[in-house]
Amino acid sequence: MPGALKPLGEGFLPLISAVARRLGTALEEQAVPRAAAWLDLIATWNAKVDLTAARHTDELVDLMLADGFVLARHLSPGCRLVDVGSGAGGPGLAISLARPDLTVTLVEPLQKRVAFLRTVLGQPTMADHAPRVRVVRQRGEDARGESFDVAVSRATLAPAAWLALGAELVVATGAVWVLLAREPAPQMEGWRVTHDESYRWPLTGAERRAVRFERSP
Repeated sequence: MPGALKPLGEGFLPLISAVARRLGTALEEQAVPRAAAWLDLIATWNAKVDLTAARHTDELVDLMLADGFVLARHLSPGCRLVDVGSGAGGPGLAISLARPDLTVTLVEPLQKRVAFLRTVLGQPTMADHAPRVRVVRQRGEDARGESFDVAVSRATLAPAAWLALGAELVVATGAVWVLLAREPAPQMEGWRVTHDESYRWPLTGAERRAVRFERSP
């Protein structure tokens, strides 16, 4: 519920580094303070605006960072990525912080969350990074007019529905990532699984699975 989280400032730094290390994701030096400023803003805003269901600090750090850090290890250099239903920024912003070479579009329909994301990108720590990230207020269905190399979403739609929508957002050689807890991976004609990775969130131990789909040859 709103207000349950507390800002930690630099207290987030060791937690961010621990998540990256345990997931095998290398971060540039600037990524850690950028992520800390983002998480601190979530905790601050959440006192008045319902941005996240995370109940405590470890859950917040895992929720915002872990899935994105896993995906960041598997993305081609310079690719164009869209995160549908970005909410407070996970996993798209985490991917962007871990992979500053990417162009990332965060798609979110709720104005209060769009305002939050734009505030994050306007922070001094983000000055050199923000040009690589775009925030768009719209539903995922309305993003069909653009083409991306990679599409990702978490908990916005049921897995099968997300795969179907994601398939409409990527180029012919593109990929759709489906993030799962304990649900089975979806299936769709004309698409095949090209990567399937199970892992645990480092701080809370939650079981997760990231499945990449690409068009069948």
